[in-house]
Amino acid sequence: MTPSLVRHYLAKPSPFVYSESVKTCPINTTINHSTACILAQLQSLLREQHAEAYLVGSIVRNLLAGHAKADVDIAINGSVSAIGQQLADQLNAHYVMLDNTHGIARLLPRVEETWQIDIATLQGSLEQDLLRRDFSINALAINISEMHLAEDQLNAAVLDAGSGLEDIQNKTLRAVSPQIFRDDPIRLLRGVRLSSELGFNIEERTATIMQRDHAMITRAAGERIHDELLRLFNYTDTYQAVDFMNRLGLLTAIIPELAPTRELEQPPEHTWDVFHHSVRSIEALDFICHRSGWEFSKTDVLENIPWGETIQSYFSTAVSSSATNRVLTKLAALLHDIAKPQTRIINEFGRVRFYGHPQQGAPIAASILERLRFSHHEIKFIETIVRHHLRPVQMTENEAQPTKRAIYRYCRDLEEAGIANLYFSLADHLATRGPNLERENWDWHVSVVRHIVDAYDKGPSPAKLIPLLDGNDLQSELNLKQGKQIGQLLEELSEAQAAGEINTRQQGLDYAQKLLTEGIPNHNTLGKVKYFFKLP
Repeated sequence: MTPSLVRHYLAKPSPFVYSESVKTCPINTTINHSTACILAQLQSLLREQHAEAYLVGSIVRNLLAGHAKADVDIAINGSVSAIGQQLADQLNAHYVMLDNTHGIARLLPRVEETWQIDIATLQGSLEQDLLRRDFSINALAINISEMHLAEDQLNAAVLDAGSGLEDIQNKTLRAVSPQIFRDDPIRLLRGVRLSSELGFNIEERTATIMQRDHAMITRAAGERIHDELLRLFNYTDTYQAVDFMNRLGLLTAIIPELAPTRELEQPPEHTWDVFHHSVRSIEALDFICHRSGWEFSKTDVLENIPWGETIQSYFSTAVSSSATNRVLTKLAALLHDIAKPQTRIINEFGRVRFYGHPQQGAPIAASILERLRFSHHEIKFIETIVRHHLRPVQMTENEAQPTKRAIYRYCRDLEEAGIANLYFSLADHLATRGPNLERENWDWHVSVVRHIVDAYDKGPSPAKLIPLLDGNDLQSELNLKQGKQIGQLLEELSEAQAAGEINTRQQGLDYAQKLLTEGIPNHNTLGKVKYFFKLP
């Protein structure tokens, strides 16, 4: 085993799963009520159809590991299309054929419920089918007709084709065979994700073949990588998982644009190179969001950062069907300095600088996310943070608090990503300084974030601002022609109104006339980087 792999993730080496017969072990476990109801209905319907059917894979694993959910995987000895459609009709569910060739279908509820049932045809015997799966903890089955359900209690015999029961007890993730990642490369990413999700260590030989086969992840469909990444980034130990992916070679196989950031020198205020700073910023963000620790700072660095139900709810808000604001902000953390390699210069004072890297990084991040089949909404959220991640500390002059106008422009430009970007800027600060955090600079940065968050709470958002004037008013009252100047004037009027400088239609007209006389200002927030720490 390569010494550089993270030891925290590894269990002692042991043989892969080669079974001569299926072992049986009785279980008696409590399950949640929704799962019990679905299993009872399935058992009744399948008995009526005299179908040989088994619970397989994750549902069995989750029942044994105490992570039971309402999603169910079934393997049947028969035609999926015939049995699946009948089950869908009787369960009032949608029937979706996922794979005609291999006989895989999905049932989804028509009403507002959250369960999902996947049905597949047994590939050979039950033992052969189980040994084609990925990990031993998923090579388990329960004969549905022989289950006993009573008051959310399940009594059943678990069929184990390898060492799955033992591995669940020992919290170990073990490959069924050395070929599993070559058979389906998405299992490489799934292995890291399951380790985080279940708190299991990856068996050392399994990690070895993950490292051997890491480049095969490029054969996996972008949609499948997208889904696994979002699930992985939902856990609190994302930093450890991403670091492990890096050591396996998986991370830069998925995102090769990160490779040039390795060992890329930064200014002296940075503790880590660009790559490790980016990965550490994920961990720092979880710390800022009160979901993990941060080994380089005491918890009192959080004490003045606004936090409560409103902010927690914001980070838990779904941006898409599979991602929250927090998950996408962590992905933005990974990508926020992606353009530093091509923007790195040494200025006239001999200092390393990365002028314009947020603006150049945004389209690179968008391109990566498009390749991985992220939705337009998800891409916009992440791209916005990458483009504006330095903005919170560029809104001040001489360490004064941002003006109402600056905050208005910030809200206008970042929209729903604005709050996420504020908290990420703090994570970026922690991941810059690491063990060398200067408390005076940190407290100033926190005060800026607090000031802007308070403004979000108290002031009108750009979307809710009712304009005092429109373009037609400006054309008729000031004898102007339609064009770019009208739009510039309207934006200046909105800023002045948001700042409380004008409150009536006439004040708006007077202000517009003044702008025409004196010149319309050009607000440029995208110039050279103003660092939020004191330079040596």
